[in-house]
Amino acid sequence: MNKEYSNHCPDYLKEFLIYMETIKGRSSRTVDGYYIELRSFIRFLMIKNNMVSSDTDYTDIDISGTPFELIKNATKLDAMEFLAEFQTKHQNQAKARSRKVSAIRSFYKYLTVSSGKLIENPMLNLETPKLKKTLPKYLTLEQALELLTHINTNFTERDFCIITLFLNCGMRLSELCGINISDIHDNRLRLLGKGNKERIVYLNNSCLNAINNYLAVLNSGEKIKRSDKEKDALFLNKNGKRIGARRVEQIVEDCLKQAGLDGMGISPHKLRHTAATLLYQDAGVDIRVLKELLGHESLSTTEIYTHVSNKQIEDASKKSPLGNIKPKKSVKNSDNG
Repeated sequence: MNKEYSNHCPDYLKEFLIYMETIKGRSSRTVDGYYIELRSFIRFLMIKNNMVSSDTDYTDIDISGTPFELIKNATKLDAMEFLAEFQTKHQNQAKARSRKVSAIRSFYKYLTVSSGKLIENPMLNLETPKLKKTLPKYLTLEQALELLTHINTNFTERDFCIITLFLNCGMRLSELCGINISDIHDNRLRLLGKGNKERIVYLNNSCLNAINNYLAVLNSGEKIKRSDKEKDALFLNKNGKRIGARRVEQIVEDCLKQAGLDGMGISPHKLRHTAATLLYQDAGVDIRVLKELLGHESLSTTEIYTHVSNKQIEDASKKSPLGNIKPKKSVKNSDNG
């Protein structure tokens, strides 16, 4: 458990965070997010209720001794004012405010439904800010091939394998970092996704070849010496320890730069977008199959990957039954010159 929860957290909030991690199976990253958002909300309530000076910096406010009555007496109006303040003073966009709403609603649901500390939920009807719908960024098939053919790094075999798995399996960054060698059985790979939910993805020949080639070099000890504590981790950093998310992001950035694809806003998550888009548009994979491959709970989440490309729009226009009509030649009237 995060030390900060233990040292700087009132008991009722600590209980919620432990519940979300151990009972609901939320990832440590998600729980960290809940803590950060709810800490800000409690600090806002403390300022509003004159428990600290109004000009006190948020980061200087200690919430560890905050009485539960502050949470108990909070209203939906308090939450809306909290969101409004972070929108105006801290330039929080809709996505950031949505994370705050999600944390507050989850917290109050726990207090009423799970712990019974509250009889009524004052945040039950707190609405999520409307998010602007944007098309996800992704690489075209040609760009993806360009990326795969321009990987030349200090550990090319590892980095090629990382890019190959992203582009073929559509896995999340955290899922890739968490892969163990024991998770691979023939052409099947076990992934641990959001909420500690397991799923199986199947490795095609490109993935299997990339993994075998990487492991052959890794096991030779020529480039990296595996740490004694990391006997099962698939991807290692230069120190022989399990690779971290930030290092993978740097590898992706370097490979994109080598392929002349930097500056496009492509990240490991955008490579996940790419995999899903290519499977849907170029391979014709059914959206319900795509949902299972990506590990989505809802089909509506998968639908963001099924955006139509400009090429599809162009092809649709060409297929119009009126697409080849030519203008009728005009007949010149001799009287009108």
